Amino acid sequence: MHNHTEHDHNHHHGHHHDHHEHDHGRHDQHEGHHHHHEHMIEDFKKRFYISLILTVPILILSPMIQDFIGVNWRFTGDIYLLSALATVVFFYGGWPFLTGMVDELKQKNPGMMTLIALAIVVAYGYSSLSVFGLAEQNFYWELATLIDIMLLGHWIEMRSVMQASNALEELAKLMPNEAHLIDENGNTRDVSVSELKQDDHILIKPGEKVPADGEIMRGESEIDESMLTGESIPITKQKGDEVIGGSVNGEGALTVAVKKTGEESFLNQVVNLVREAQESKSRTQDLSNRAAKWLFYIALAVGAVTLVVWLSLGYPFAYALERMVTVMIIACPHALGLAAPLVVAVSTSLSAKKGLLIRNRASFEGARQLEAVIFDKTGTLTEGAFGVTDIISEKSEEELLKLAASLESHSDHPIAHGIVKEAQEREIKYSEPEAFESLTGKGLAGTVEGQSVQIVSPGYVRNKDLPYDEESFQKLSEEGKTVVFVIVDDELYGMIALADQIRESSRAAIKKLKEMGIETMMLTGDNRRVAEWVGKQLHLDDIYAEVLPHDKSDKVKEIKGKGLKVAMTGDGVNDAPALANADLGIAIGAGTDVAVESADVVLVRSNPADVVSIIEMSKATYRKMIQNLWWAAGYNIVAIPLAAGILAPWGIILSPAVGAVLMSLSTVIVAINAKLFKV
Repeated sequence: MHNHTEHDHNHHHGHHHDHHEHDHGRHDQHEGHHHHHEHMIEDFKKRFYISLILTVPILILSPMIQDFIGVNWRFTGDIYLLSALATVVFFYGGWPFLTGMVDELKQKNPGMMTLIALAIVVAYGYSSLSVFGLAEQNFYWELATLIDIMLLGHWIEMRSVMQASNALEELAKLMPNEAHLIDENGNTRDVSVSELKQDDHILIKPGEKVPADGEIMRGESEIDESMLTGESIPITKQKGDEVIGGSVNGEGALTVAVKKTGEESFLNQVVNLVREAQESKSRTQDLSNRAAKWLFYIALAVGAVTLVVWLSLGYPFAYALERMVTVMIIACPHALGLAAPLVVAVSTSLSAKKGLLIRNRASFEGARQLEAVIFDKTGTLTEGAFGVTDIISEKSEEELLKLAASLESHSDHPIAHGIVKEAQEREIKYSEPEAFESLTGKGLAGTVEGQSVQIVSPGYVRNKDLPYDEESFQKLSEEGKTVVFVIVDDELYGMIALADQIRESSRAAIKKLKEMGIETMMLTGDNRRVAEWVGKQLHLDDIYAEVLPHDKSDKVKEIKGKGLKVAMTGDGVNDAPALANADLGIAIGAGTDVAVESADVVLVRSNPADVVSIIEMSKATYRKMIQNLWWAAGYNIVAIPLAAGILAPWGIILSPAVGAVLMSLSTVIVAINAKLFKV
């Protein structure tokens, strides 16, 4: 039962003052991670520009390029200058790839970094031999252009998708910094929340955030826990009831005995759940990384076979080595470095225009395989605000609503907002009440246009033995609706039923997901009756109600355990662990910063129908990436066998110069194809 009590709206302007006052100390590493990510982007950008500038003289000095364009700009010592410039590009521009290769090999998981590093090490090593006359030709120009393009690809990709997550920092912001500690003499003094101990008594003033989990010793108030538990309306709490740190006190002053502090607190448990989920989230390799892994093994295998075959045919070691080096350099196509990043950049930009902010690329890529979407209720499938659903009265509905809205216009309760909004939408003119009072825990009373008006809870009506339509009341209660009664001049005038209103866009989203063969579920902290009513309205496949935050993440794990690829959509703190645990976490943009920071994709427009857009965008992005990878790989499929000399008996062998032309062509095609991306 939700008691309908009055809130003085004036205090609401003051209760956000502590939102930004928080202790950063525990979360320095997360802020550091964010700055580290920005630093990496700047680092790739700087390395790209410096390497690009040095590449110009490398191309001019390269004998192979000179031969290709039919000029001779050779001079004494030019090879040493070329080698010196290429050495700077190799160590400075190639450093991220060399260190990346070391990391990948330590993890026994070679990917893009290893493939790039293999190509540049082989190109640099062989070219250095040519300086001392131990090899026929150098590949310094290949080395420089490969490093340039790979640096550009990584820079584009990192800039497109900022993957830093500040979820834990955002969680810390929910807790106030200070608490009003009551000493033995009944005096209060402000202390840091970190100083609070179990059984300390604290004062919580109207509109303040609760600084720690505890039990009410004195006072009565309504507590807004919606951010934490998903319960859609404030809950009346009195002596003996528990309060949660981070929830917002209503208009009553409370004396609370602290029961849980630090690590034991509810909010800290949520923090730990999010941290664990983020750390354990699968390090999914994206598409280009998986392609690079295979190309690495192919390059090693084909390179070794090429060397052995040419040597067995009686060719000199220098020639066999040149063939092997050509194969291994060609195996790392420039186009591959741009195939995915360019698509990501275009896809991220298009998604942003559609109101989808992609934060985790690998998870977004996987959205095309989703089999189930779990929705939070309050603020996601529903508006998160009360609206009038039914008016039952033998008198005039308009008159009933007019009197109710007149009295409720002085209250700041969610139910009051719902009734006033309904009157405004029906264009019913309501007046100022001549008198107004709050009946604590029961409702409101006042005088409207000379009539005595009361808006009260079902409990009040029963206590007064007033007759009412019990059948209608029962039906509305079973649907999880909140019912208030309107009494005019001691006569029961009728009842108004309210519920958290379902978003119209939710209906369209669920319908479309079902058409795509995707299961739809709801996971909510709200009571079962309310949840079942919403589920019935939307024809959901499964409903999980009265679920606590840690249970939410367990539920997601349980559903994933059935072999389903799962997305979770939510907006509250209570959703954060579940968002972080899902294969794809989707945050409603109008929700809490915590949810947003825990998610892989953010829906800016707070429209559940955009979940469908994510899946469609993911499928389109994947198709375009596959196309680009085939264009990039097509170059390899043709060039590697030719470089190895498979057609040598017929006098056809791929020279490095022709290889360069094919490489450039594949890179241009990949770039154009990415730009043609659309959904």
